[in-house]
Amino acid sequence: MERVCVTGAGGFIGHHLVTFLKAKGYWVRGVDLKYPEYTNVDADEFELLDLRRWDAALQATRGVDHVYALAADMGGMGYISTHHAEILHSNSLINLHTIDAARIHGVQRYLYSSSACIYPEYRQTVTDVVPLKESDAYPAQPQDAYGWEKLFSELLCSYYADEHPMQTRIVRFHNVYGPYGTYDGGREKAPAALCRKVALAGDGGRIEIWGDGAQTRSFCYIDDCVEGIYRIMQSDFAEPLNLGTDEMVSIAELAHVVAEVAGKRDIGLEHVAGPQGVRGRNSDNSLLREVLGWEPTTSLRDGLSPTYQWIEKRLTSGERT
Repeated sequence: MERVCVTGAGGFIGHHLVTFLKAKGYWVRGVDLKYPEYTNVDADEFELLDLRRWDAALQATRGVDHVYALAADMGGMGYISTHHAEILHSNSLINLHTIDAARIHGVQRYLYSSSACIYPEYRQTVTDVVPLKESDAYPAQPQDAYGWEKLFSELLCSYYADEHPMQTRIVRFHNVYGPYGTYDGGREKAPAALCRKVALAGDGGRIEIWGDGAQTRSFCYIDDCVEGIYRIMQSDFAEPLNLGTDEMVSIAELAHVVAEVAGKRDIGLEHVAGPQGVRGRNSDNSLLREVLGWEPTTSLRDGLSPTYQWIEKRLTSGERT
């Protein structure tokens, strides 16, 4: 039985990945500052550790074959646009410590969770954006500290793989969503925030969205995300890979799809000031298809249905499942 460590296992993607890997037959150690908020712990071992500390990273990565490095200080646009220093400091420490601890312990493979936020602002200035290829990352101009830190850590992984006997894999997430994720409190992302707003609105009511709603994104359902993470880790491809869909929608369109899923077709949109991020972003999956012979297949509507149902249930009943 191979032994793996998932850092960030108390977070949204991390706890889904733990469950996925357990179903595959792995022995899993989960590591985070906190336990999963909405589900039980599925890991064989779960340790509360602060990976900004060197000794904690050494403890986390001991005795495992693979490390899935998902730990990060992050959130939706409202959070990452207002906590630049904190994000850059915390995430740099987490990633510097974790990869070097993995090297010391002789970890065979190390997967780093990067982000589409590494892509340059100058390639994302219009709503009808050209889908972003992995090679578009340079010349670099990420939008904020979160993107700069992710790009730095991608380079760190590549250099470690060049100079040490440890293989690294790099995945660039594009807006992952689904059930059992943060939906309030300021760190939630657009799909969860809109599901919450629609669930709390009466039919014929209005919900707030930031900006004019024309900004565009693509969104990846969590089941596709964890499947893609696993496939990338198992592959022989060491360069960064996008992991997302190429189904691009505006934020206003996203809100209308949520309303339709909820059966509230008369929801109106009230445009308010707020951080909007880049004007347009979409994933080019050509390299992903070439490398894996696979890509995410869950449509936005199909993914939003269970996501909305779970958030609505949380809001109306307070249940934890």
